[in-house]
Amino acid sequence: MKIFYSPKFISQYKKLPKQLKLELIEREKIFFKNPFDPRLKTHKLTGKLRGLWAYSIDRKHRIIFEIVGKNITQLHSVGTHNIYKN
Repeated sequence: MKIFYSPKFISQYKKLPKQLKLELIEREKIFFKNPFDPRLKTHKLTGKLRGLWAYSIDRKHRIIFEIVGKNITQLHSVGTHNIYKN
């Protein structure tokens, strides 16, 4: 699988605390093998974010992503539930 990172994602990632970055890296390893692994709690989004998906880093933080093509994913945002509003 190829993963691309949007400029917004990169900017948000840089602002995360070190410990959360480490957790994100561990989750990304799982995501790379299987984006729908139950540990990630991957789910479709609705409303303004229809067509996008999200998965959990921890109880508070999420990553919003898009399936662009077969084995190609674009990560759009990372943060708390507030990222659903932006």
